[in-house]
Amino acid sequence: MATAAPAAPAPAEEGAEAKPKSKLVPLILAVTALIVVIVVTIGLTLWLSGFFAKPPVNADAVLEQGAEHEAAAEGGHGAPAEGGHGEKPAEGGHGEKPAEGGHGAPAAGHGDKKAEAEKPSGPPTLKKKSPDSLQFEYSYLQLDKDFLVNLMSSKKVMSVQIAIMTRYDDRVFENVKKHELILRGVMLDIMRMTTETDLTKPDFRKELAAKLRDAMNTQLEKYENFGGIEELIFTGFVVQ
Repeated sequence: MATAAPAAPAPAEEGAEAKPKSKLVPLILAVTALIVVIVVTIGLTLWLSGFFAKPPVNADAVLEQGAEHEAAAEGGHGAPAEGGHGEKPAEGGHGEKPAEGGHGAPAAGHGDKKAEAEKPSGPPTLKKKSPDSLQFEYSYLQLDKDFLVNLMSSKKVMSVQIAIMTRYDDRVFENVKKHELILRGVMLDIMRMTTETDLTKPDFRKELAAKLRDAMNTQLEKYENFGGIEELIFTGFVVQ
């Protein structure tokens, strides 16, 4: 007796499994694309809002921090600020060593710097006998060393002593002392040009004084931008 062959249900089941798989793939792709779009949108929004940009540098804070580092470097490695606790005592004793000349006296040189800061600036000014007076105060300076030269083409020697006068403040005399060497050299060169014939001229001394005064003012104007010598006086004059 022949047995009937059973129907094969397999093809129907394979078609049923293929349908859900074919629908699941587009769904996964759509979800993935949506996630990518969301991530890109969020990233672009954060970038445009400056979220990824570096915070601005506070210039004042940087300068202040630099000043603190410089102060620490000047005081030594790890040294506390001046006046703070733990300061290293000076050598030879406990605590800070007082300046020479007494307890609490300022360090040498501070007084000089203060005096320089108090000096008037600009060119010398005319000195009056009083603020309301129309008369000026005349000041004189005797140059310390004599001027000794040989006359031109002669065996005679001329020796003079010189003083200068000004109505300006003491800075004129300070400049003369400061540039004394160059002034003496220029003045001696002028005096060496004197001849025995020049000595016989009635206004010889007056003319020589004017030449020396002008030469001094020229040098002072060159180095200090101001001359200020108004008269040159011979306080001693010997030819022998």
